[in-house]
Amino acid sequence: MSEIAQERPAPPAAHLAGSRSASPYVDFDRESWARLGESIALPLTAAELAQIRSLGDEVDLDEVREVYLPLSRLLNLHVQEGGRLYRAYRTFLGDQPARTPFVIGIAGSVSVGKSTTARLLRTLLARWPHHPRVELITTDGFLYPNAELEARGLMQRKGFPESYDRRALLRFVREVKGGKDEVRAPVYSHLTYDIVPDQSMVVRRPDILVLEGLNVLQPAPATRDRRTSLAVSDFIDFSVYVDAVPEDVRSWYISRFLRLRETAFRDSASYFRRYADLDTPAATRRAEQLWDEINGPNLRNNIAPTRGRATLVLTKGRDHAVTRIRLRKV
Repeated sequence: MSEIAQERPAPPAAHLAGSRSASPYVDFDRESWARLGESIALPLTAAELAQIRSLGDEVDLDEVREVYLPLSRLLNLHVQEGGRLYRAYRTFLGDQPARTPFVIGIAGSVSVGKSTTARLLRTLLARWPHHPRVELITTDGFLYPNAELEARGLMQRKGFPESYDRRALLRFVREVKGGKDEVRAPVYSHLTYDIVPDQSMVVRRPDILVLEGLNVLQPAPATRDRRTSLAVSDFIDFSVYVDAVPEDVRSWYISRFLRLRETAFRDSASYFRRYADLDTPAATRRAEQLWDEINGPNLRNNIAPTRGRATLVLTKGRDHAVTRIRLRKV
């Protein structure tokens, strides 16, 4: 698939809801947002989208064209402006190390579609001119191994902020933004539900790093001596929060659980193999329990409160389609 052509000016949006209000955001309905990408050819096929799309996520090529293509255009503009600022710094300082990667954070609940969003943006951004090297890292790799979570009594809080090796994750992002030639990230298996021993992904100074995870927008935790500390979000250049009504996300989670019962859970290596033989009522009850005791509280108490820290919020309707886009004003 060829690169996205050099863009032409897009026609003005017909409707910017609340654009003159005191809100720090500009609100777009889907129709007005789609107009911002009308001048750009879609560099993605249906077959490629099928490989990108997560189980249960119903995104189609129309949504890619109307939602994600304009977003990739906006991100491309941010990357270009960052390049101009970098060159200005070099002129001002007389010398400057090579430019460091532009980091995009993708946050949101389990089952809301953030993984699909991250993979779509990685693919689309790699097809714009001038920054073809785009890497994607998920923060799942920075979860403590299951044995460590068991030892700390955190297995039932997997996905909560305290279940991550935050120092390792922060060190990873700092080294990426520091311009280190090679930075390694641990690998997580959704099949075994654990860190894969002795495996890692290597990031080698990409033009753009997409960092996807539940808690990438978390502020720095409070320290006992009240000293200022750093958070991963301090190193993110642009952030996207994928949002939906919690009741809808709960429904999507349960539906995905039931579908996995017929597919991945049947693998003998699956951590969830014990759920494969449950009948539908029993599997539904178990999925509801997992949501109500773990994923729902994590969304309510830890993930949703970070929504206001995002640069852009994608809001989904009950059918999983994006209906509203909220962009922080410059």
